[in-house]
Amino acid sequence: MAGMSQDDSFSSPGAAETRADSPSRKPAPARRGSGTLAVALLLALVALGGAGYVGWRQWQQEQGRVAGSVALDALRLRVETLEHGANASDNERNLLRQRLGDADQVNRSLREELLSQAERTRNLEDAVAKLSEKTLSAHDAMLLDETESLLRMGKERYELFHDAQGAAAAYALADQTLAAVDDGAFSGLRQSIGAEREALAKSQPASLDASLATLTSLRAGMATLPLKSLDSTGSSSSAGGWSRIVAALDSVVKVQRTNGAPLSVADARFARELTAIDLAQAQAALLAADHDGYVAALKRADAGLAEQFDSSTPAVQQARAQLAALLAQPSSAPVQLGAAWTELRNLRAVHALKPAASSSAPAGAKP
Repeated sequence: MAGMSQDDSFSSPGAAETRADSPSRKPAPARRGSGTLAVALLLALVALGGAGYVGWRQWQQEQGRVAGSVALDALRLRVETLEHGANASDNERNLLRQRLGDADQVNRSLREELLSQAERTRNLEDAVAKLSEKTLSAHDAMLLDETESLLRMGKERYELFHDAQGAAAAYALADQTLAAVDDGAFSGLRQSIGAEREALAKSQPASLDASLATLTSLRAGMATLPLKSLDSTGSSSSAGGWSRIVAALDSVVKVQRTNGAPLSVADARFARELTAIDLAQAQAALLAADHDGYVAALKRADAGLAEQFDSSTPAVQQARAQLAALLAQPSSAPVQLGAAWTELRNLRAVHALKPAASSSAPAGAKP
């Protein structure tokens, strides 16, 4: 404003003349007013800055309050989460207590069942003791005699002929016969018969039919397998003059065996028949469950193929590979039979189906 007053004074010609006329005249009052206006403007600027500072501080306080409220909400959420976790832990603890109570009840009931089973066992023992004083009917005695005969026949058939299939059939008939007995004291014997039947079924090798088919195909293929050549080629000719002499005479003189063909045919037929006989013996030993004879026959057949036949041909190599596969098959474990038969004899002795002398002698004998 002071600048503007000076410019106005410079621009006014009347004022210039007045200053020129009286140089010692006092300045105009407008200069005092411009200073007051500057002070007022300064105060306004100071007030505006103070208001801005106060607003900035209030804004910072508002931001701090918002951040505090967010942190408070987060803490409240965490507290609620902890409360929910604690409630879940209490529920799980209560559930575990309930399960422990249920387990105690189950154990208590199992203990009571065991006590009842012991009581039932004592009752069964008393019933068996009472049944020993009674005799069975003639129909049941006949069925039990037939069952005992079938069990003994199956046992002897397996021990003598290794016929697991025939023994299993005899045990099946024995089980059917025993099922027709009216006395319930012999019902537990059927479980023993079923166990021995399962053992007989498992003792039969699963690859029996495949092994028999392989041996049959090998016997049929003996007629087509190539033999080793009877006339072996001579050693390589020595170098020098002999090689030229042999080359010259080779085109003139031919030396051959006149009786070679009949002899080779006879040798080939003899070798093929020997190998076929070994394979047939292996089949018979396999059917008779003679593992040692089966392995020995297969080894003889393999040795015959190695000695008499041409091992460099694929057919002979395949035949020897089949024999090696048959030799590598595991043998079936023997089955111990006679437990059901012995149990039947003991039960019949308890029930006094036979005289004391005749029942004690078989019971003491080893089945």
